[in-house]
Amino acid sequence: MKELTELGVKDSKALSADQREALYVEIIGLCLTSRSSMAFPPEIDAYVRRGKKYRRLNYLEAIHMAKVIDGLGVDEVFVDAPDTNPARWTSELASLLSCKPRIVAEHKADVNYVIVSAASIIAKVERDNQVAELRALHGDFGSGYPSDPETIAFLESWVKSRSSQPEFARKSWKTWNRIAFFPTLD
Repeated sequence: MKELTELGVKDSKALSADQREALYVEIIGLCLTSRSSMAFPPEIDAYVRRGKKYRRLNYLEAIHMAKVIDGLGVDEVFVDAPDTNPARWTSELASLLSCKPRIVAEHKADVNYVIVSAASIIAKVERDNQVAELRALHGDFGSGYPSDPETIAFLESWVKSRSSQPEFARKSWKTWNRIAFFPTLD
């Protein structure tokens, strides 16, 4: 972990895209192994629309995190807790694991632990790469986040020209309520 600190690894949100890209290469070079798990819009929509309280996006994140942890087979993990109650989320994550590592789950773990910062950089760069592939296919749509005015304008234009929602966008976004005739099912 000393190497990560010396490289200048910190929370991905505190770095520019260029800094993240450069650090990504260095981090991957230091790893014995690296694993990721992606949730795609249909899966996310299913959890948002049909999940019970506390079993929506946080639960889906726990499912994907468990896949990664089980794939790594480690004795200890440090993770950023997305739930307002880190103990509840830790219990949920533990219940999904085949292995039984010690779990340290905290808010701001991506700021407080360099290993979580490194993971946040890997995740952000891999997301950015996925977004770049979508841009190459569909044109510029901003950040891809539902609050981004460029993303909203892209979605509005898409709906006006095609009378449908793009297959690569989450249908459960509340943003759709503001755009057109596609209400979310919250």
